[in-house]
Amino acid sequence: MQYEQVVPARFIARPNRFIALVEMGGEEVVCHVKNTGRCRELLIPGATVFAAVASNPNRKTKYDVIAVRKGTRIVNIDSQAPNQLFAEWVYRSGLFQDIIQIRPETTYKSSRFDFYIEADGKKIFAEIKGVTLEQENAVFFPDAPTERGVKHMRELIACKEAGYEAYVVFVVQMRDVLYFSPNDSMHPAFGNALREAEKAGVHVLAVDCDVTEKEIEICEFVHVQL
Repeated sequence: MQYEQVVPARFIARPNRFIALVEMGGEEVVCHVKNTGRCRELLIPGATVFAAVASNPNRKTKYDVIAVRKGTRIVNIDSQAPNQLFAEWVYRSGLFQDIIQIRPETTYKSSRFDFYIEADGKKIFAEIKGVTLEQENAVFFPDAPTERGVKHMRELIACKEAGYEAYVVFVVQMRDVLYFSPNDSMHPAFGNALREAEKAGVHVLAVDCDVTEKEIEICEFVHVQL
């Protein structure tokens, strides 16, 4: 996945979850933040961020903040990226041998899942979660309480009980991490729901990404520690 016309900038402040103030070319510029999570350990004053020119020239904010430099890493924070990355990666992932179809944003009963997949004679629902929170080379989800995430885990359990295969895939938007775990200190209910889903037969996977200023691509599986 590639971004066009990416410009480095210096992060100044985040007045609300939708916008950031950055210094770009000696001027203060208002940018859209493509992530409604907290990102507090990333978006700190003085941090180098990368902003992509928005595809809509008539938009109020010309740039989208898509990535942040943290130490030696570049961390992608585009919350729309994980679904697109999964859709590209699943064909070469080895998860399935014979993919018949992949359909995004599919409703099942009262639930709406990121993907519905038919492969290897199975019917599968998958939820994709982007991960940007890193501490001492381990990564965690969520970075803020997520009742929606708890609901997704319960819905995947219901799918499994109805005879479908079910997956939750955590796309770690950075490289070189040791393992993924649920962030129990932030939202224990999500961690409990994720462990319940795994016990019910929901496949819990994590993958990391190669990230540059202009590109991001899923790379390797990451150890999941529940």
